[in-house]
Amino acid sequence: MAWEIIFPQTEEPKRIENFLKKRFPIGYVRKLFRKKAVRLNGRRSSPQELARPGDRVQLFIPFEKQAHKGKKEASRIALDILFEDDNFMVINKPAGIAVHEGKEILKADSLLGMLEAAYRLRGVIPRLVHRIDKETSGLLVVAKRDDVAKELERQFEEGEVDKEYLTLVVGRLHPKEGSIAFPLPGRDGRPVKALTFYKVQKEFSGATLVRVRIETGRMHQIRLHFAKLGHPVVMDDEHGDFAFNKQFRKTHSLKRQFLHASMIAFEYRGKKWKWTAPLPDDLARTLKSLESR
Repeated sequence: MAWEIIFPQTEEPKRIENFLKKRFPIGYVRKLFRKKAVRLNGRRSSPQELARPGDRVQLFIPFEKQAHKGKKEASRIALDILFEDDNFMVINKPAGIAVHEGKEILKADSLLGMLEAAYRLRGVIPRLVHRIDKETSGLLVVAKRDDVAKELERQFEEGEVDKEYLTLVVGRLHPKEGSIAFPLPGRDGRPVKALTFYKVQKEFSGATLVRVRIETGRMHQIRLHFAKLGHPVVMDDEHGDFAFNKQFRKTHSLKRQFLHASMIAFEYRGKKWKWTAPLPDDLARTLKSLESR
């Protein structure tokens, strides 16, 4: 039995070897050609042959039988996909999963790596158009085509996407509604504009639940802005109040920062889209614990 991939209409023609290397580990691709297990439009293919949009690529060695010790398989984590069409998908990401690889995170263990593994046999390469922190839960948009990725990235960069978060911060905010405009480091390290709007939702003893909207998307923007105000995000292990966090964890059993991407909305191809994601169980339990005291 052969696995078949249709060369995407959105990609430029390229050598079939390079096309496959974007989707599979190099060792597996080399084995395919060594065993003469690649067909292009029904004919045996060499690595140098050119593949074009619409071409059929068949693989006669199943990828699933290759060993990947120590890596998480996409099937081991049930991804909560709220919406999907041919252009993009919207995922309700759980806390604890990084969106992409890093110094201490293998690509296979990242959300992007899991998606690539799940979609490679469909000829789809998922593309991140924005990011949320590893320990932040909530909504994430992932494009399925290059042209869609470019358009959505532009919308995110130019502030055309509405994004709301729910966060719990230390202490009580005054005023209860306002904005934070401290500049933050940009990609080159230089200060750039950063604008955060907030509105208090509920006050507890020692902490406040806040609904937040960000007009810009700087790294750690919400966490840095509230830390700058002197009201850091509860359980933020990098910019937070460490003594407060230690006691809070002991009292309420929360193990990660209280930050959740709860709403996202944008317009695409003349249609308005909007999704919401309720608080995950750990954050909902934390609020109940606060209310009981």
